[in-house]
Amino acid sequence: MGLNFEKILVILVIAMFVLGPERIPAYAKKFGDLVRNIKHMADGAKDRLRDEMGPEFDDVDWRQLDPRQYDPRRIIRDALVEDEREARAEARKERVAEARREREALAGDGTLKYDDEAT
Repeated sequence: MGLNFEKILVILVIAMFVLGPERIPAYAKKFGDLVRNIKHMADGAKDRLRDEMGPEFDDVDWRQLDPRQYDPRRIIRDALVEDEREARAEARKERVAEARREREALAGDGTLKYDDEAT
């Protein structure tokens, strides 16, 4: 879903119709200034963070903190799978506890009682 050449060309054609050919250079200059200012602010923030963190700044894995790597669908799917896994584990624990209670009820004297007709 990147911005490829065809999309940029379509945006430029639309801009020519909306703004007119005489105003496009002025708006392009304003847009360029905006991009430069944003880059300058980001670099300033990065330098300030580096100054405040000191040598620990170089130890941080910044790629791990990149929000573009997080897919909301995967996060929700993993959370649902984890909830399902926890529910299955809880049900398994309940079945084991129930089987233990039944076994203790059947063998009160320490020996298991079997039904001879059932086997």
